[in-house]
Amino acid sequence: MRTRTTVAATVILGLTLLVGGTTMLALLQRSLVGNLDDVADVRADDIAALARDDALPDSLALEDDGVGQVVDDEGRVIAASPNASKDTPISDLRPEGAAPVTLTVDDLPGVGDQYRLLAVRATSPQGPVTIYVGTNLEPAQETLALVQRGLLVAAPFLLVLVATMTWITVGRALHPVEAIRARVADVSSKDLRQRVPVPPTQDEIGRLAATMNAMLDRLEAAADKQHRFVADASHELQSPLAATRVDLEVALAHPEATKWPDTARALLQENRRLERLVADLLFIARTDGVTPPTPCTPVDLHEIVFDEASRLSGSDDVRVDTTGVTGAFVRGRREDLARAVRNLLDNAQHYATSAVTIGLDNGDGTVTLVVEDDGPGVPPDDRDRIFERFARLDDARTRNGDGTGLGLAIVREIVEHHGGSVGVHERARGTRGVRFVVTLPSD
Repeated sequence: MRTRTTVAATVILGLTLLVGGTTMLALLQRSLVGNLDDVADVRADDIAALARDDALPDSLALEDDGVGQVVDDEGRVIAASPNASKDTPISDLRPEGAAPVTLTVDDLPGVGDQYRLLAVRATSPQGPVTIYVGTNLEPAQETLALVQRGLLVAAPFLLVLVATMTWITVGRALHPVEAIRARVADVSSKDLRQRVPVPPTQDEIGRLAATMNAMLDRLEAAADKQHRFVADASHELQSPLAATRVDLEVALAHPEATKWPDTARALLQENRRLERLVADLLFIARTDGVTPPTPCTPVDLHEIVFDEASRLSGSDDVRVDTTGVTGAFVRGRREDLARAVRNLLDNAQHYATSAVTIGLDNGDGTVTLVVEDDGPGVPPDDRDRIFERFARLDDARTRNGDGTGLGLAIVREIVEHHGGSVGVHERARGTRGVRFVVTLPSD
């Protein structure tokens, strides 16, 4: 990039100097020639005034190597400057009107050199005459040559200067970028604690470095989260596997004293727990940080709540109250929403003493689902942590062997993917238990 920028800047400057220099020389030449024409026009007016007054001298006095002649219509030279012929006209140009005519003559007859010749008609007592005034172009050409030589000398110097300054400036500007690149190249998946240096300048490179550090912060947090998840998942999978292995080892060591139906039931219970844990882990791995690709459609949340409540009512002695459920539609994925409601109701049933109360309300563009149980509550300090994966609480509401520790974490994942929120609140004063509130946008 440094080389490309330097070459581009040098080429652009070179083209600019070429076009600008050519234009400047053309304008300068036009200006110099125009000045000579103005001088010749003034001299011609003076000679014309002398001709009208019949006061033409035999020798016309002109300055700066000027050439002058007065010629009648018969081609006779009436008056001439000392450096012009007194016998032969220096030009046969005859203007047709009163306006003067100018042209460049490379070799003026009898004079030589390159001249700018002006011809104009005038009157005299002897009749019409033609006045010729020539101005030498050599001074103008010398001026143009001097300017051209100056440009030819200055242009390469400017090109070298600009190329050097561009090379140094771009190098200094890209030095922080190279430092950022080198530091990022050293960052590996095993060590995400390194950060790129942030230059003190508040420019694009400084903002790039800050953005890179923010990205590394997110990568480190994601990696830590993944490591914790893998460690927790390994620990949770180890428990049912170890329990299964112990049951089998005891049964095989004492086959005559083993009650195989009881052993089978115990193994089946551990297998179900392991199955639920694997299903939850797969769900979180599939949706972690990524919105599920399934298209969102209108979902009757009222129907989902009643289906899950009906399942809950037939599986335990806990009473389920659905009198507060009203019709409500949300836009989302039916399977995921059913899983979230199921996890909430399973959690409430697990800790409820005698009753689970469900409420569903639709209003003000939102749908609110409330699930209450009369079991042990959740301390205020743990109401956010309860939605973390494999969270362990130090009170009566901590997980026992029947749970996976992922149910409420999955609820939060599903609700947030649907643009909603979930929280834990206290029940009415004097009422034992906990209250989960889910808020979703209505369809």
